[in-house]
Amino acid sequence: MNYIYILECKDKTLYTGWTNNLEKRIEAHNEGKGAKYTKGRGPVKLLYFEEFEDKKEAMKREYAIKKMTKSEKEKLIKLK
Repeated sequence: MNYIYILECKDKTLYTGWTNNLEKRIEAHNEGKGAKYTKGRGPVKLLYFEEFEDKKEAMKREYAIKKMTKSEKEKLIKLK
């Protein structure tokens, strides 16, 4: 399974990513090994995720979410 996810960093910024192991990826973010953006901004909190069978579809959705404004992402999070 593939996932896209939105995290909230301790500075209240949002980070969007994709993975095929959600639990392990969040753990990596919290250890400062997940992404340059989240390094030093931990701990992070999972706010939202979607599941995809296909990696391409997950990456396409990640790209679309990354283009959203923060307020659009917050609306998406509240819908779930």
